[in-house]
Amino acid sequence: MSKSITYSDAGVSIDAANRAVEQIKESARKTFNARTLSEIGSFGGMFDGAFPQMRAPVLVASADGVGTKLKVAFETNVHDTVGRDLVNHCVNDILVQGARPLFFLDYVATGKLAPEVVAAVVEGCARGCRENGCVLLGGETAEMPGFYAEGEYDIAGFIVGVVDREKVIDGKGIEPGDAVLALPSVGLHTNGYSLARKLFFEVAGLKADSRVEELNATVGEALLAPHKSYLREIEGLLDTGAIRGLAHITGGGLLENIPRVLPEGAGVEIVLGSWDVPPIFTLMQRLGNVPEREMFRTFNMGVGMIIICPATQDAEMIRSHVTSLGGECREIGRVVAGAREVALL
Repeated sequence: MSKSITYSDAGVSIDAANRAVEQIKESARKTFNARTLSEIGSFGGMFDGAFPQMRAPVLVASADGVGTKLKVAFETNVHDTVGRDLVNHCVNDILVQGARPLFFLDYVATGKLAPEVVAAVVEGCARGCRENGCVLLGGETAEMPGFYAEGEYDIAGFIVGVVDREKVIDGKGIEPGDAVLALPSVGLHTNGYSLARKLFFEVAGLKADSRVEELNATVGEALLAPHKSYLREIEGLLDTGAIRGLAHITGGGLLENIPRVLPEGAGVEIVLGSWDVPPIFTLMQRLGNVPEREMFRTFNMGVGMIIICPATQDAEMIRSHVTSLGGECREIGRVVAGAREVALL
């Protein structure tokens, strides 16, 4: 008689998946609010979609990942930070259009499911959701034997937020003379890691646990620095009408992200030296003799969010608001007549 074959013989453990889900449920419940109408484990997450305080609510959605920053998590065995990075990245993406986050869903896929690792990743997502007033409404954990390298996984996030149509920030009102303000990043955030890993691990021959005095941290600690959410600093400005444009500085850097919010006939001039570039960027440039333009189109170079506003009392009001919350805000350039390009001066 032939042997009975089970799902576990094919590399998928239903029991491990169930253990992971039980741990995930507890993390997710801590993000629930009065609008949450379903439990984790339902086929679909339900959320109260009534917005009586808005004249014309517009839903804003986005999806993203954290790229090869995951390789650093694998190398350091630190798995509770990349989920938070994922949430913050997605929050910033919809914040650019003036939307406040409502709910978030995650996707975690791996070759062999390790419940404690998945639980750590999702707890990071839950922490990010709690910090941003966002519900972790659901998600998917997929075990896919033979699809991923041993000990590795991939994650993706999906967010939905809301903004009143009359308060959508779309950049259409941007005009020459407007001020370009910068909110600082915390390291690389979630972009440029393929080049960063090559520079640190291949060119310099360092390890994740190598301590670099210039960074006052190990390479792993510096590369796992969190992707910051700008919701707290910007939320109080969304209803003022002072902001004409926002740009989240992700892949493509300042050179390719700012033009995404510029109207026809407008360009931006950025003054180099008008903000502090964190040491990790100057170190990477030196390690690989990386051209300046390549640095600026690969990394955020110390700027995580750009605010474009009238260069009058609005700019001063925005700087004062951010400073009052313990943040930092610098004017780094101006909008000029141009062809939707960024010039570095």
